[in-house]
Amino acid sequence: MLWMSCLPTASLCLLLLPCFPAQTGGENEQSTDVLSVWEGDSISITCSISGLGEHLGMHLKSSRKTVNMIYFPKDNPPNISPDLAGRTECSREGRNYRTTLHNVQESDSNIYLCIEYVTVNGHHKILDGKRTMVVVRAKTGGALKQSPLYASPQQGQSVSITCVMNSSRGDEGIYLLRTHVQPESVLSVSNQSATRILPAFAERLEYSREGKQMVITLHNLRENDSDNYVCAEEVKHGKNTRLLSASGTMVLVKEGEQAYSQKACSNSSWVTYFLLSVVALLFCALVCCTLYHVNIKKYFQKKTPNVVYEDMSYSSRRNTLVRTNTYSRGSEA
Repeated sequence: MLWMSCLPTASLCLLLLPCFPAQTGGENEQSTDVLSVWEGDSISITCSISGLGEHLGMHLKSSRKTVNMIYFPKDNPPNISPDLAGRTECSREGRNYRTTLHNVQESDSNIYLCIEYVTVNGHHKILDGKRTMVVVRAKTGGALKQSPLYASPQQGQSVSITCVMNSSRGDEGIYLLRTHVQPESVLSVSNQSATRILPAFAERLEYSREGKQMVITLHNLRENDSDNYVCAEEVKHGKNTRLLSASGTMVLVKEGEQAYSQKACSNSSWVTYFLLSVVALLFCALVCCTLYHVNIKKYFQKKTPNVVYEDMSYSSRRNTLVRTNTYSRGSEA
């Protein structure tokens, strides 16, 4: 009966098994870092050493070809461009080079690249590292127009964002960026009509463009889609490239009534399931204890037939002794 005493524990493990969700390995996809700040704030950009070959130095540059940003030699102090002198701090922490730019201006909006110089088997190589998209928003209004400023759709619904750009061409690229909760690039459209959509929105995003206006629609929204979405445009000014941005659209996805009802029903069913499980476990424990004690009582109980046999044997021997004495007396007489 020992196996029956383990029944409640095993039943409890089986009942609680659905409460633990399955763990699945997710894909770890690299994406461009996005920094969104107001004019006058500070930003920090980190470039990491790849570990491939012998490291010689690190160069932080922007898409503006005429601007030399910062160069980090391997064993010497960094070389900072005069355009950034007075508002830039540089440091190295282990395998990371950190650049902090203070009092940023709207003209600092750009895409910054980490370029590493190494030698591999005696050959010099240039390695492209992390890309950081910096969006500096003017406090007096963005360079681009975007609407609406705020949207509060329910879960499963859609929202449309309208971006009005400076030019009808979009010299280098047009972007829709998430800038607060989970900074990343949601949509990028280049002047060669190449389009890149974030995998999380691959089946839920569509856009249309007519002249200077682009309408981007996000479908089947989820709660974790809540964020500030900013339109940005890369434009050329002579030999330089600037990244212009709008003020953004704050999207707050609310839980729908149907989802709330399903969640309430789910919670109610779990409570009922839990109570039934507790009752079943208590009943199993009661049955096991009862059977266990009944077997113990039977084991220690005396057998009645053995007691009766001993009494009869003793009585028979006593009667025999009495009769023997009676016959012996008669013969003497």
